[in-house]
Amino acid sequence: MSLPPCPKCNSEFVYQDQDLLICPECAHEWNPSDALAEEDSLNIKDANGTLLQDGDKVTLIKDLKVKGSSQVLKIGTKAMIRRIVEGKDHQLDCKIDGAGEMMVTAKFVKKA
Repeated sequence: MSLPPCPKCNSEFVYQDQDLLICPECAHEWNPSDALAEEDSLNIKDANGTLLQDGDKVTLIKDLKVKGSSQVLKIGTKAMIRRIVEGKDHQLDCKIDGAGEMMVTAKFVKKA
């Protein structure tokens, strides 16, 4: 029976105590089923490196042109993240004040 290495220090000397896995080198304890759920979720970060989640309120940090329109979203415009999607260029499905619903790239927002 092989156990996964420690997520903190990558030590191979991990042992199991009931439902938890324990690393004797760094004393980190974790539940392997929780670790699998965290890996499956999307980790999208804003311009400052803050982790974003559904329902977060964000602010634009740059003027953005809207594709197919002459409209420009100004710096400081507030938006609410409706959902986070896996995408190469746009990760956030947002409802933007005064503009409606749009997809936005996470690197152009900061958490409000």
